Amino acid sequence: MMELQADSGVQEEQNILPAANRKYKDTIFRMLFSDKKNLLSLYNALNGKNYSDCAQLEIVTLENAIYMSMKNDLAFILDLALFLWEHQSTYNPNIPLRDLMYIAKEYEKYIKEKGISLYSNRQQKIPAPQFIVFYNGNRKIGERMEHRLSDAYETSNGEPALELKVLVISINEGYNQKLMESCQILKEYAQYVSKVRTYKKKLKLNEAVEKAVEECIQEGILREFLLKHRAEVVAMSIFEYDREWEEEILRKEEFEAGKELGEQLGKEKERKNIEKERKNTEKERRRADSEKMRADSEKIRADNAEKELLLLKGKLALLENR
Repeated sequence: MMELQADSGVQEEQNILPAANRKYKDTIFRMLFSDKKNLLSLYNALNGKNYSDCAQLEIVTLENAIYMSMKNDLAFILDLALFLWEHQSTYNPNIPLRDLMYIAKEYEKYIKEKGISLYSNRQQKIPAPQFIVFYNGNRKIGERMEHRLSDAYETSNGEPALELKVLVISINEGYNQKLMESCQILKEYAQYVSKVRTYKKKLKLNEAVEKAVEECIQEGILREFLLKHRAEVVAMSIFEYDREWEEEILRKEEFEAGKELGEQLGKEKERKNIEKERKNTEKERRRADSEKMRADSEKIRADNAEKELLLLKGKLALLENR
C-alpha cells in the first residue's frame, strides 16, 4: 500500500499521482485515472461538481483501488470525504467485505497520522466513506446496482448492526450515458474496451488489441494516452482480456458443472418420485384387493345367510303340511 501523499511542490506541478504499480495485473482503467486531471474529471461527473484545481485531491492508493479525499476550494477542509474507487471486469459480490477490511486499515492510519484519541470525551471526526465499483464485465447488471455487507450475513434479524454499501456502476459502452458525457475520458475508455471486445470475436487477442489501439488513435479516442503508452497498453490489455477469457471459461465450466449436478439431482428427484408413485400405486392396489376380499367375504356371508333362510323356510313348510 502506498502512503498518503501530500499535495506539494513537483508533484502538484506534474499533476500526477504517485507512480502506479505497472505490473500487468494493473488495468488500463487504473493507469488512466492515475492522472489527477482524469481523476478530478470523473469526481466532478459523479458528484455534479466543477472543481478545476487538481491540488485539491489527496490520494491513498491501494493495490487494486484508489482512495481519495476531496477538499473544497477554501483554505481549509470543509467537506472531507474518503472515496474508494475500484475497477472490476469480473462480477464480485464479496467486495463489501473486502472494502470493510480496507477502510478499517485506512481509518487506523488516519487516526495515527492526525493524533486522534479514541478515548477522548469529545466526538472525534473522521472522513465519511463512499465505495464505488466501476464495472465493465460481460455479466449484465443494468446501469447500476448495490452490494451490501449484510447480504453476506448467514442470518438476518431486522436492521443490521454493521452495514457497508458498495455502488456498482456499469461503464460498458451504451450504459450510464449522462455520466459518460460528463467525463470524456471515461467515455473514450468505454469505446476502447468495446473495440477490443468486438475485434476479439474474429481476431486473435493480440491482433484485436493492436487493431483497437490503432483505430482509437486514428479516431482521436485516448489518442495522447495511447501514443505515449502504446506498448504498455497493448501488453496490459492482452493480459487483462486473456484473464477475462480464462475467467469466462471457468464460469462456463462452473455453470456446466452446476447444470450437470442439477440434472443429476433432477434425475434423483424424478427417480424418488417414480418410486414414491410406485409405492402409492402398490398401496392402492393392496387396499383395493383388501376391499375386494372384504366385499367377497360379505357376499359369501350374505349368500350363506340367504341359503340358511331358505332352508329354514323349507323346514317350516314341511312342519305346517304335517
